[in-house]
Amino acid sequence: MPAQLQLPSPTTTSAPANRAFAPPALAKSADTSGNTDSALERRARLTARLAKLAAAGHLAPLARQIGSLGGCARPIRMTGHRTRLNAATGQILDTRHLPAGELLLRCGNRRATRCPACSNLYRYDTYQLIAAGLRGGKTVPASVASHPRVFATLTAPGFGPVHNQPGASPCACGARHSNGDPLLGTPLHPGRYDYTGAVLWNAHAPALWARFTTHLRREIAHAAGLTQRTLRHHATLSYAKVAEYQKRGQIHFHTVIRIDGPTGPHSAPPAWATTELLDHAVRAAAKRTRVRHQRPSRAEDAEQAVPSESTVFRFGRQIDVRAIRSTHFTDGAPVTDRHVAAYIAKYATKGAETTTGTLDRRLRFLAELAQHDLTDHTRRMIHTAWHLGTQPQHTHLRLRQWAHMLGFRGHFSTRTRHYSTTLTHLRAERTAWRTRQDDAQERAGEGQPVTDRHSDRADLPAGHIDPNTGHRSGRRTESGRRVGTDTTLVISHWQYAGTGLLPELAHLADLLTAARNSRPEQPTRSRKTQRSGDRAGHSTDPLTDPVHSEVTA
Repeated sequence: MPAQLQLPSPTTTSAPANRAFAPPALAKSADTSGNTDSALERRARLTARLAKLAAAGHLAPLARQIGSLGGCARPIRMTGHRTRLNAATGQILDTRHLPAGELLLRCGNRRATRCPACSNLYRYDTYQLIAAGLRGGKTVPASVASHPRVFATLTAPGFGPVHNQPGASPCACGARHSNGDPLLGTPLHPGRYDYTGAVLWNAHAPALWARFTTHLRREIAHAAGLTQRTLRHHATLSYAKVAEYQKRGQIHFHTVIRIDGPTGPHSAPPAWATTELLDHAVRAAAKRTRVRHQRPSRAEDAEQAVPSESTVFRFGRQIDVRAIRSTHFTDGAPVTDRHVAAYIAKYATKGAETTTGTLDRRLRFLAELAQHDLTDHTRRMIHTAWHLGTQPQHTHLRLRQWAHMLGFRGHFSTRTRHYSTTLTHLRAERTAWRTRQDDAQERAGEGQPVTDRHSDRADLPAGHIDPNTGHRSGRRTESGRRVGTDTTLVISHWQYAGTGLLPELAHLADLLTAARNSRPEQPTRSRKTQRSGDRAGHSTDPLTDPVHSEVTA
């Protein structure tokens, strides 16, 4: 237990060390008493429960578990045990039971509005993933930095004039809006705004992106004088993209596109593959991309037996394509691999709720909107998506399930297989590093509890992977699982117990945070601070200028 954490001495009797911990009863007691007792009495009651856990020997391990969460807002609680076996003899080394009967794991939510701590970690991983595909590293060769690549932005068309910031001139309403003006992105004439078209465009945005990648390969093959079938024998198209919401509620696509050799980033691209060719192909493919959908007929047209019209969805006129220059030869270019990686990582943790003020979770009933403070524009888009979802021709779009996302139901971030490493690989490296740190502490005599740092998310390890051959080493057990002859087999059994900290554990987390904040700050080097801020994924002005203003028509 840290020395900074001081608990008042309660007058209650301590529980015996082997007494079972009953989370449901504690949670219920805290919920019922929280409505009647004062905050001081509740604090004293929670402190008394922590004292009972300390008497049972659970407080220090729980404090270490909470510290390993990294500030997760809603950790996942698991019950179970973990057993370690000798991989060679099958001898049981030990069986560890959890302090207070529960294991705490990070929620891993990418949304900044749901869990800031986990979303920060997700943003760091996304930065590393995008940067590895631009300058190498993380299983990607450094030669990839010399391949032609561009940063492209594809926008949505206009569905009616909206309040915006068109540069030096005032808005169409005659006023000059500040950056925080709530009118930005809202229609000038809500009654004449095409809400149906706006929601359906968001719903068809994933199909538009898929069609765009098909046209892009055709344009590259045509520019090189090849057929689309023979293109794969000369070059490979790799990309990573992220979806961003405009203030008016429409989807932007920011993407990094790169041309590699026939085997991916490990092979050099052909001589004809240039940045200018890729720039031209992206613009031509974006203009050619079309997706058709059968638009529902109006009620008055249905009475007159008028057939419904076919709607064609396409990208907007604002298409921005920029060449990405390496940090080694910027030559004053505004776009570098570091800028692009930070810009895309920033939007990896943001959804519609951040820009448009909508919800960050699904709706079960439309009446739930009355409990939330939403703008009229956002509320009308959600209503439109909800009612369109009842029409048979829109059933496949699942608009009711994605009404909180204003109709967009695609993946917010995607990449091709050969672009760079994966998030799974990055997390495995981090877990392996933490495991080595904990093992070193155990060898030094500092016993550690079962925590998230012991790779409980990926139990039953299947042996080591040879970095040279890429194959697993070791032998197989009776169940067919391969294990190393000099390693320890870890068998775990976990069951879901709930989400979020129990009241007394939340109180302990607050005490640990207060104790940590009271420590004197350690001086850090300015260069390290600058690099860590860069990894956090802050936006850069040169990337936002071309597509900052909203489409007005």
